Order: sequence, then C-alpha cells, then structure tokens
Amino acid sequence: MLAAVAQRFADKQGFALATINLDHLVKLHRSERFARDYAEQDFVVADGNPIVWLSKISRRPVELVPGSDMVLPLASLAAEKGVKVALFGSTEKSLTDSAAMLQAKVPMLQIATCIAPPMGFDPESDDALAMLEDLAACGAGLVFLALGAPKQEAFAARGRKVTPTLGFASIGAGLDFVSGAQTRAPRWVRALAMEWAWRMFKSPARLLPRYAQCFAILPSLLLEAWALRNDKR
Repeated sequence: MLAAVAQRFADKQGFALATINLDHLVKLHRSERFARDYAEQDFVVADGNPIVWLSKISRRPVELVPGSDMVLPLASLAAEKGVKVALFGSTEKSLTDSAAMLQAKVPMLQIATCIAPPMGFDPESDDALAMLEDLAACGAGLVFLALGAPKQEAFAARGRKVTPTLGFASIGAGLDFVSGAQTRAPRWVRALAMEWAWRMFKSPARLLPRYAQCFAILPSLLLEAWALRNDKR
C-alpha cells in the first residue's frame, strides 16, 4: 500500500483509500449510493479481523491494515516525499491536538490546513465543494479524512473528481486516537482480536446496535466466502 501511495505522490496523482470492515459491508448491502462511492476508491484495505478471516476462507488472503494504524506510516511517507498533509473532520480541538502530536512524532511533516466541518456536514453540498477547493488551494497532497462512514468515502469519491491531484485516506477515528480524544484498546486486546468488544464496552448505546447488524450478516458472508473458495475466476 505504501509503495502504491508513494508512486501516486511521485506522479502527483490523487487517490482514495478506504478501510473496509463489517459495518461497511452492512452499509454496502443496504445503500446503492455507498456502493457507488466505494467503487470510486482506488485502494481498499482490511480494517477488521473478520475481513481477513473471510479472505482466507475464500482463498484470497489479505493482511489486516486498520485505519488507525495507517496514520503514522502515511504521515511519515508524506514527510519523506515532501508532501503536505491536511486534516479534515472530527473537531477543531482534536485536529489541533492531532497536528501537534503528528508533528512531534514526524518532525519533517508539513501540515497545510486543518478543517473541522460543522455538524450535519453533507459531502454532496455546495459547502463541501468549497472545502474541497480550499484543500486543493492549500497545497496539500494527502488528506486524512476523519468523518466516519459513509461521509468520508462519499467526500473522497467526490474529491477524486473535483481535485484529482489530492490523495484521500479515510481513517475514521484515527485522528481522535492520535490526539487522545479517544483511547484505543490495549495491544493485548487487539492481539486477541477483541478491539470491537473494547469499543462496545466504552460506547454501548452507539455500538451495540451496529455490531448486532454486523453479526447478523456473518452467516451469509461465510457462505459467500466459501463459494468463492473454489472459484478460479
């Protein structure tokens, strides 16, 4: 992934990078608009162990690349290549704190701008178009999108058309983890593939219904993965 992004930087060519998980698969099954936006992504990585397990069952194995784990490697790559970075989404405080933390960990990193859109932000609105134009004008080559699905994927898909030289990395709560606005599960919890349970315990009202929907589609996904197992196409 890093090699592919580095080539895009060298060619001054934009991209959209999405991080797929079970929640996204639920949304992809239910929303044609989200499916269209996902089809516009140039790169898609596995942001969840169930995706990795399903890929192995289908004999199309991929590696786990959580969105939160992409932030520092992508920031380091941007700094190495002299590419400016923009932070978009979350809150103004989280973006300010994230910028300070990133620059402390990646001293050569140039942060061109931080934009926290208002509540109710619509990626298809005229305001969103103006923000894309601002991102293009600030000189950034990489934009970290911390809007959550489906808004970040929709904004990235639109950005690929409006600002073709910009790279968009959809990283969800990644910047909040960097800033400390949210606390990520300990490494031992992640090693047990139980980060989802940690997050649900921290925010049950918001995440319990979401995870229930994710578990509900697992049987059909397992059947689809098994069907792909012997498909040579």
